[in-house]
Amino acid sequence: MSDSTLSRTFAQVPAPKDVLELTKPVTWFPPMWAFMCGVVSSGASITENWLFLAVGILLTGPIVCGTSQVINDWCDREVDAINEPNRPIPSGRIPGNWGVYIALIGSTISLLVAAALGFWVLIATCVALFFGWAYSSPPFRLKKSGWLGPLVCALSYEGLSWFTGASVMLGGLPSGTILLVILLYSLGAHGIMTLNDFKAVEGDTEMGLKSLPVVMGVRNAAIFACVVMALPQLAVIGVLITQNLTISAAIVSLFLLVQLGLMVRLVGAPRKLAPWYNATGVSLYVFGMLASALGLGGYI
Repeated sequence: MSDSTLSRTFAQVPAPKDVLELTKPVTWFPPMWAFMCGVVSSGASITENWLFLAVGILLTGPIVCGTSQVINDWCDREVDAINEPNRPIPSGRIPGNWGVYIALIGSTISLLVAAALGFWVLIATCVALFFGWAYSSPPFRLKKSGWLGPLVCALSYEGLSWFTGASVMLGGLPSGTILLVILLYSLGAHGIMTLNDFKAVEGDTEMGLKSLPVVMGVRNAAIFACVVMALPQLAVIGVLITQNLTISAAIVSLFLLVQLGLMVRLVGAPRKLAPWYNATGVSLYVFGMLASALGLGGYI
């Protein structure tokens, strides 16, 4: 890069507010919630490990999740220029190649912070970053698949974040029971991710994205998403019972029963009711995650 090109590049540094918008803070909550579930499930003292807790929240939310949002917008910049031209990159508020610069800087910071928190946190972060790049960018472009796209999102948002929270507090690998519960809730979150595809059936069809509502049809995809959300929760209830965590099992069971009633309504009009179910049924799902974590951590 010549001196003149370098000068022009740094003369066009984007405004902090535009960089913040690019990282989509509204998306940080799910991985931060899962991280907190991991912290609680570890049973470790929060007051004695508050610094690791604070840094871990920053890692899973603003840093890793924020970076993945930047990667996605950079890789979709040509499509967004047509469909959503007011976004930071196509609007020019993030000029030139600053989108990819920010993504690379975020990836580097993620690895440095993760390394400071421990070996297993670094491993989880490496996997999360790989998923972040593979989801959006060629040659993988996993978002084009209605099976792999939601799966890697679910594993990243729920599983790897929960794993990170437990690993940060324990200073090592979580127990087999915690790992099993993490896996089950991650698999269930595949259905949650599928719900997000109901709002863009026409656009996905036009762009060649094989989301499950496109491939299976809207109603069949809704039924599939409900089954995928429900069965892992049933398995979690079984795990909790085998661990004599009856209070947690009872709470998760109650939440699941209410979800089943809501699912019946969702299947009747999935495109219309998907946002409603996200606000109701998905909330019960994530509260069930916390109830499970409280039991595993010995709080109830």
